[in-house]
Amino acid sequence: MITPEKRFSKLIYKADNICIISHHNPDGDAIGSALGLYHILKKKKKNPVVIIPNHLPDFLQWMPSAENILLYQNNPNEVCKKLAECNLIIMVDFNSLSRLGKMENCFENVTAPIVLIDHHPYPDIKAEVMFSDIRVSSTAELVYQVTQASGLIKNIGKEAAACLFTGIMTDTNSFTVNSSRPITYKTTAALLKYGIDKDEIYRNVFNTFSTERMQLLGYLLSEKMVIIPEYKTAFISMSLAEAKKYQFKTGDSEGFVNYPLSIKGIIFSAFLMERKDHIKLSFRSRGNFSVNKLIAQHFSGGGHKNAAGGEVFNMTLEEVSQKLVSVLPIYKELCD
Repeated sequence: MITPEKRFSKLIYKADNICIISHHNPDGDAIGSALGLYHILKKKKKNPVVIIPNHLPDFLQWMPSAENILLYQNNPNEVCKKLAECNLIIMVDFNSLSRLGKMENCFENVTAPIVLIDHHPYPDIKAEVMFSDIRVSSTAELVYQVTQASGLIKNIGKEAAACLFTGIMTDTNSFTVNSSRPITYKTTAALLKYGIDKDEIYRNVFNTFSTERMQLLGYLLSEKMVIIPEYKTAFISMSLAEAKKYQFKTGDSEGFVNYPLSIKGIIFSAFLMERKDHIKLSFRSRGNFSVNKLIAQHFSGGGHKNAAGGEVFNMTLEEVSQKLVSVLPIYKELCD
C-alpha cells in the first residue's frame, strides 16, 4: 500500500510548476506554512509560487520571499491562469474552498492534482492526497512532519525553518495554547538547529505595531470590553468608525481576542469587528468551552475547540453582539 507521504513525494517529483495557496486574511500559520514549503521546493529545484486571496498583514511582510507572493486581489486573471497551468496545487491551513473568497472561482478550470495540508476539523476539499490532523498545533508543524516523512527534510534550510517556526509560534500564541504535545517542541527544537534567531522572529511579529494600533487596543479594552461574569465571558466589538479613527490596517487586530482571557475567571473571549459588508468574529476559550461548536451552531463559522472564527452577513454589529449574549445561557454548563 502506498502511503500518503509516498504519494506526495511522487507528485512533487513529477511536478515542476507548483502552486501553494492559503486562505483569505492570512495569519502567521498560513504564511509561514506556505513560504516554508516555497523554500523547501525551491531548494529542490522546483518552480513554486505562493498565492493568497488578499494582502498579508504588515507584521508578516518581513518573512523571507514574502515579496514574491502573488495576490489574487491585485492580479485575479494571472492567479487563475497560474492555477489552471500548474502541475500541482498544495493547499495549506484551510479546510474549505470557501475560505478563498472570490478566488474560489479560479478552481473551475483547475485540473492539477491537489494536496491538502491542514489541522482544522471537517475538511471538505477533494484532494489527491490529504494530511489532516487536528491534534497538531499548527499547519506549519504538520508541514515539517510531512516533509520529514516524505524524504524532503534535506531541502529545509534556514529560510524555510524561520517560516515554519513563525507558523508554530503564532498559532500557539507563543506556545501558550494547543501546544501540550511533546512533538511540537521536538519540531521546534529541530527548526532552531538551522540557526534561526527566534528572538528576532518574535520581535518582527509582535513588536512592530504602530502607535495608532496601541492606542486602539487601549481604547477597546477601556471603553468597549463587555464582561459577563455569570458566563465567564468577555467580548470586544469594534466599529468601522472606530477603525477609521485609529487608522486601522490589516493585521492590527491580531491578538485582540486573547486579551480578555487574561482576566481572572474568564474562559470565553470574543472579538467582533465590523467590516464593509459583514461582521468578522474571532472566538477563544479555555478548557472545555468548545467555541467551534458555538460558532458553527449560531454564526456559520468553524475552527478548533479553543479557537474559532467566522463571518456574519446581513446583521449589524449591535445585532451580532446581542445574539452572542442571547446564546450564552445554552452553554452555561461549560462555564461551571
